[in-house]
Amino acid sequence: MREQARKRRRGRWGLITAAALVPVTVAGGVIWALRTQGSPEETAARFLTAWSRSDYAAMRELTADPPAAFEDWYRRFHDDLKSTARRFRVTGTGEADGSEGERVRFRAELSGPVDFSYDGVLRLVEHDRAWRVSWSPAAIHPRLTPGRRIRLTTLPAERAPITAADGTRIDTPETPGSVQQIVEQLAEQYGSRLTGTASARVDVIDTATGRRVETIATGGAKPGEPLKTTLDPRVHRAGADALEGVTKPASLVAVRPSTGEILAAVNKPGGYNRALLGTYPPGSTFKIVTASALVAGGITPGQNVRCPAEQNIGGFRFHNAGFHDYGALPFRDAFAHSCNTTFGAMAVQRLGAERLTKVAADFGFGARIKIGIPAVDAAFPVPRDDTDLASAAIGQGRVLASPLNMAAVAGAIASGTWRQPRLVPAALVPDGARPRKLEPAVVSALRKLMPAVVSEGTASGVSFPSGTAGKTGTAEYGSGAEPPTHSWFIGYRGDVAFAVIVEGGGEGAAVAAPVAARFLDALPR
Repeated sequence: MREQARKRRRGRWGLITAAALVPVTVAGGVIWALRTQGSPEETAARFLTAWSRSDYAAMRELTADPPAAFEDWYRRFHDDLKSTARRFRVTGTGEADGSEGERVRFRAELSGPVDFSYDGVLRLVEHDRAWRVSWSPAAIHPRLTPGRRIRLTTLPAERAPITAADGTRIDTPETPGSVQQIVEQLAEQYGSRLTGTASARVDVIDTATGRRVETIATGGAKPGEPLKTTLDPRVHRAGADALEGVTKPASLVAVRPSTGEILAAVNKPGGYNRALLGTYPPGSTFKIVTASALVAGGITPGQNVRCPAEQNIGGFRFHNAGFHDYGALPFRDAFAHSCNTTFGAMAVQRLGAERLTKVAADFGFGARIKIGIPAVDAAFPVPRDDTDLASAAIGQGRVLASPLNMAAVAGAIASGTWRQPRLVPAALVPDGARPRKLEPAVVSALRKLMPAVVSEGTASGVSFPSGTAGKTGTAEYGSGAEPPTHSWFIGYRGDVAFAVIVEGGGEGAAVAAPVAARFLDALPR
């Protein structure tokens, strides 16, 4: 009976045309019937193909009495789901239940924040001698009815924590300001890693109340991956305490020489991360590099050198701090007393621009520093003449470095290898500058020269804990007969290397060195 009913619905009496007339024998003779064109499956397939390409005009043509808001229904459906791609295909046919027409089943596959698929049904009826879709909202999705809409709900993923080396969270409001500066940059640099993928679901919504009726699909969230930094809260606290009482802009950086890990980067005041981004002439702290070049060239710590109060080098008069004349003295003492005339003259006489540039590169000058967040590179332009070379040898002229760069210089002597500092796991900075092993004779000599600065040299008036090695720096900037100076001290003790700068602070021994001593005293034992 059903087969006969379906055959009856597939054909209807109509006007005689040249399109699809078929002879039918009945009592009394032969008459002609006009057959409905195509099939339900063919119309459904065309409808679904048009839907796949969002050709709503073509879909309307294939629909019996489409509503005025026909296109709006489809646009809203895809907009609400933030759909990026869609595919529909016929999967089967069957009679419509209790009404004229036939049903064509289809499979919908949608891509977007939530990729999901569902089975739907199109009801096909004969309309104007053709098969057409008898439309209702259920033709879009079986759960869709007037007064309801299907909408994507996105649930933001909880951001994974940023922690110190010991696992302490540092991405909290209670975190010190200098660390918050770093955290903000880390959050920007590694946002996708920390955030992961938000979860989402597809909900049926009652448009009158805005309430969720049911959830028909979900998209699994990918959790963010925590980011452990190399920062040590105890070392940071010691640095921050050491800068208490300093009234001028200042910074303290500490690194672990054996690994290059950044332990602390303290700025006072906040607002500008001078620890990582500030560029300053390093002054006499650069004599560590120059002394390394001289030792590698044959100079020994006990070898006698001259340190006059003034010396003309390349037509420019260089002088020692306070115009001290130390006469003849061992190279070790010239380093301890930070003799500008000694180092300027010896750089010209024994090194040359090319050799000093090469040794500066061994200490990271000119290397592309990649610590995990933005940080400046130390600059050592090739000296142009003797005056430029002498200036560079004492950390003046065009030589520029950050506190982080100079902490790494001190760390190179402590460990015997210059290592690029890093703030994040080494796997996250795989293309950073390679470690550079120093010559053993250089390391041995500098480990004698730097302690002498503390025990009997420019920093001997400061009470440092035993085992401290360092170098003071008084770096001129600006112009005038007596230009202002930045106050520097860099050094190491055990497996902690550090650099302190006080902008416009004056002599390194008077201002930066006491800060360094307080820092070392406050470090956990």
